[in-house]
Amino acid sequence: MLSSITPLGERGRAARWSVTTGAHLLGSALGGTAAGLLLGLAGDLLPLERPPAALAAALVLALCALVALAVELGRLPALPTWHRQVDEDWLHRYRGWVYGFGYGAQLGVGVVTIVTSPLTHLALLLALLTGDPAGGALVGATFGLVRALPLLAVRGVTTPQRLGAAHRRLEALAPAGRRGAAATAAAVALGALALGTALAGALVGTEGWL
Repeated sequence: MLSSITPLGERGRAARWSVTTGAHLLGSALGGTAAGLLLGLAGDLLPLERPPAALAAALVLALCALVALAVELGRLPALPTWHRQVDEDWLHRYRGWVYGFGYGAQLGVGVVTIVTSPLTHLALLLALLTGDPAGGALVGATFGLVRALPLLAVRGVTTPQRLGAAHRRLEALAPAGRRGAAATAAAVALGALALGTALAGALVGTEGWL
């Protein structure tokens, strides 16, 4: 559906691609911020300031990151998801900035439409485990903005020929995208394991944990 939001498609709907895309980026960032804020508030209720709980959180994050890595590498099947997409009728019912913002907000939340990558779950888990509304909002905003950025890849699509070329280019880049997602999951896993190791060492060296 978002492949319809190109300069070519927006011109056919008497809309400006720059306005629609700007609204989409804003909506996605705000949607991610809202989701991250709520998760951060929920995480604030967890006793993450206590070393044992912090260690458990680091290990859970590492485990989930390893699962995400295995999924991205094809070692595990894709995680279950529902198959709801954004409503294509909005393209013809509303102004460009309205559907741009609406689509972006839904995608920024992450789980109200089809989830195509386990990194979505990982980002939401990270927002929860920050245990802080501001930290969760930052994670969510980053996720939402990054998820919306691929729309900029079609900025040069002004003719049907360029549209076809853009689709072929994006398909060719798909394997690289999966490798990048796998690398991200691996980095999160390594970071969480390093944090867990440090916390475990601190606990072992604390009186009462020997």
